Amino acid sequence: MTGPATRRASAKIPADTRAKLAKLMQDKRVLLCVGSGGVGKTTTSAALALAAARSGKRVICLTIDPARRLANSLGLEEMTQEETVVAPEVFRAANVEVPGSLTVMMLDTKRTFDDIVNKHASTPQARDAILNNKIYQYVSTSLAGTQEYMAMEKLQALREAGTYDLIVLDTPPTANALDFLDAPERMIQAIDSPAMRWFVQAFAGKGGGGKVAFSLLGKGSQLVLKAMSKITGGAFLDQMAGFISAINDLFGGFTERAKRVSEALRGPDVAFILVSSPEPMAIDEINFFADRLRQFAMPRDAFVINRVHLPPEGDGQGIPEALALDDLPQELAAAAARAHEEARVLSTRDARTIERLKLDEGDRHAVVARVPAFERDVHDVGALARVGEALVGPPPAG
Repeated sequence: MTGPATRRASAKIPADTRAKLAKLMQDKRVLLCVGSGGVGKTTTSAALALAAARSGKRVICLTIDPARRLANSLGLEEMTQEETVVAPEVFRAANVEVPGSLTVMMLDTKRTFDDIVNKHASTPQARDAILNNKIYQYVSTSLAGTQEYMAMEKLQALREAGTYDLIVLDTPPTANALDFLDAPERMIQAIDSPAMRWFVQAFAGKGGGGKVAFSLLGKGSQLVLKAMSKITGGAFLDQMAGFISAINDLFGGFTERAKRVSEALRGPDVAFILVSSPEPMAIDEINFFADRLRQFAMPRDAFVINRVHLPPEGDGQGIPEALALDDLPQELAAAAARAHEEARVLSTRDARTIERLKLDEGDRHAVVARVPAFERDVHDVGALARVGEALVGPPPAG
């Protein structure tokens, strides 16, 4: 099951580093894998999730990245918006023993928002007024920041359900992942903003019912709304009035929920795994993200640097003696020399770039794992299992 490429990778990641990653995986309930695009974040997420399942845990891997790679790697045609258990037959076909379970799903932003409405609406009528409103249907799917906040909502819902021992969240690329950190706070600010309170006064009024209450507004506000009605049409204002009136019913429960979600991100059972490659731009991005985590007083538990070029075998100065025999054909010897020099240059470049990783006093307990470049792409369960072993070691015996 373990190929030569993985054996080399495991040998190059120190045993104590693998043990620390394994302990993180065993001790935490939530692993948030963050990083820029193209650095192996999805592969790292899936490999850790599978490794945890192989240790006997009930694991779910949640993604808000619509890429198909995670699904394909787990033997699925596509990732769906339902919690899908990876069939035992998939593991058996890859000769991978999994005493736990692995469930995967892709975030459904609207469904998550709908669940909040169903939970916090005061009456069935208030619930239906929101769910059937055209403005809500837009906000719940297309408003900037909604997806990031709903990812945190879904994460919290999974935690509270208690169905899974470990939740692995494969976040979007770094620029958007930054958004989910303060998404709860931004959602609270949006709901409780002066502009929103103005709309509530204008659209809800004393009588409620989602009608525009012109009589309660000053002349200036009346002129603004009347001008809006001429531009957008009365139907739009009716929809807006209905949405504001109905969503006002959720303010208390929604803001309380957003605060709990925000606090949960800072909980002791959450670990942040920052994934990068040795490329300069990727290292710069992960440094930027680490700085943001520091600002939010959130931990940097592990740094995983994928596709690192290792120094070539030998004394570091030239071709190993095994490749420098007198009877080695001249062309082959020249090719070996070029390959050896290229490997040395790449490993030196990667080592210097990784030195740019900024670790401060608060990161003294963080794990830094340098994962060597694999000879083959990771595209199936067997390969994911080998990556997991390279990261955290083999699963416990028995």
